[in-house]
Amino acid sequence: MIESVALEETALSHILNAEGEKIQKVVAMADATPEVLLATNKSVESMVNAISKLEMILHSKLSAFEGCLCEKETTV
Repeated sequence: MIESVALEETALSHILNAEGEKIQKVVAMADATPEVLLATNKSVESMVNAISKLEMILHSKLSAFEGCLCEKETTV
C-alpha cells in the first residue's frame, strides 16, 4: 500500500511539473493575449485543485496504516 501511494505521489509530481512547463510556454509566447493567459491559468488551477483532492485521499490512505507501521517498528 505504501509503495502504491509513493508511485501515485510520483505521478502527481510529474503532472504538476508539466503544468508549470505549460505556464512557462504560454507566458513566453510573443502573441499570448490576456485571454489566453487567463484560460491557461484557469486550466492549471483546475488541475492543481484536482491534485490537492487526490493528495488528501493519499494522506488518508497512509493515515490508515500509521498505527500498523508503529507496531511493526516496535516489535522488530
